[in-house]
Amino acid sequence: MRLKATISYDGTQFSGYQVQPGERTVQLELEKVLMTMHKGEKVHVTASGRTDARVHASGQVIHFDTPLAIPLDKYQKALNVQLPRDIRVLSVEQVADDFHARYSVSGKRYRYIWDCSTVQSPFNRFYSVETNGVKPNVEMMRKAAHAILGTHDFTCFCAANTSVIDKVRTVHALELNWHGDELHMTIEGNGFLYNMVRIIAGTLWEVGIGRRTPESVAAAIASLDRGNAGKTAPAHGLYLEKVYYDVEK
Repeated sequence: MRLKATISYDGTQFSGYQVQPGERTVQLELEKVLMTMHKGEKVHVTASGRTDARVHASGQVIHFDTPLAIPLDKYQKALNVQLPRDIRVLSVEQVADDFHARYSVSGKRYRYIWDCSTVQSPFNRFYSVETNGVKPNVEMMRKAAHAILGTHDFTCFCAANTSVIDKVRTVHALELNWHGDELHMTIEGNGFLYNMVRIIAGTLWEVGIGRRTPESVAAAIASLDRGNAGKTAPAHGLYLEKVYYDVEK
């Protein structure tokens, strides 16, 4: 049977999600535990998408196939008992054989966090980006964000080393809100290019601190030139928060 699991992980000590030779990754840890449960048989785990080193997830989705007839609640417990503490399985459910964690995705939501405290807590240093007390003009950032909403060719917000040809995506929602001294950006869309969310975050941050105008964002999108967008924001402020599938809507 095919199982779908929603997982959460602290990306601090991982070299990303995907298996890489000689590196500690989320996929490697998951497949090691599943191999133990399956008496040495390799079980391939497929995720909704890969995350980079130090990027976190509170709602990543994976699927894998298993012949084991274990009750789903016990499957979740068995995984969590054996997984390292920086990965947790939040839920396990049986799905149709044609469900695919990556190709069945209809949308995703990400969150990016800046800590604008004058003195950042040492406990938050791996989970939000320190701004050394700088508080941006959020209204200017929101004004710039309007240009990002909708369907566009987002070449300017894509890392130059990607092999993806079609860079047209739709952003359904983009919000910036204060949570105490933390500024949170949440963004939802039907899909995201490599480093797209981090480049958007970096670009909007530059608007917020007056380094670029809100109007420059629309111009950057129209230019289809990565060089006209902002810097890529640091990885550790990013969270994959939710993966959507059509059956859930």
